[in-house]
Amino acid sequence: MISVHLLLMFVVALIVVCALPGADMALVMQTSLSRGAASGFAAAAGLGVSRAIHVTLSACGMAALLRSAPWLYEAVRYGGAVYLAWIAVQIFRAPMFTPPAANADAVARLRRVCFVKGLLTNLLNPKALLFCSVLLPQFLRPEAGRIGTQMLELGVILVIVCATFDALYVIGAARIAGWLRAHPFAQNAQRWLFSSALVAFAVRLSLD
Repeated sequence: MISVHLLLMFVVALIVVCALPGADMALVMQTSLSRGAASGFAAAAGLGVSRAIHVTLSACGMAALLRSAPWLYEAVRYGGAVYLAWIAVQIFRAPMFTPPAANADAVARLRRVCFVKGLLTNLLNPKALLFCSVLLPQFLRPEAGRIGTQMLELGVILVIVCATFDALYVIGAARIAGWLRAHPFAQNAQRWLFSSALVAFAVRLSLD
């Protein structure tokens, strides 16, 4: 079992990373502002599933494959950049606040769309997978037991810590949505801000 000291260091590292602005944060906050907290949590759930997939792929050696096959890394990277840019365009063109769904089917469909957006936003970012492959091994100790068990332990903690930050972003964004409704200028500024942020993340992903 991993020592408490190493686990605390791991959690601190995750907190620093989660607190930095990124595409995940922008998506969760914009979804919560425009579609409500429930939709924001749906997007956050998609992000959580994607992170769990990245941890699993990292444990299976997928990150090493990306490093050894540049064409595959480039394909995923450019695909992720295009997807982020597409989301940015959708945010800019869509109304700031969407009317409530008319029925349960429409609500479920909206939640699925938000979930898939969260899933693909993180899943199509090869850097998220490489981040897992670089960070997790730093906290593995052969003398602490089976490596697979340690990877599982660290992966669960990673998903929980990141999900906690996502929940805080959802709640915070949902709380200021009411204020934005009363200030049209702030609504336009918010749309430009999140659209520009996602475009910037797309450009950075395509160039790095």
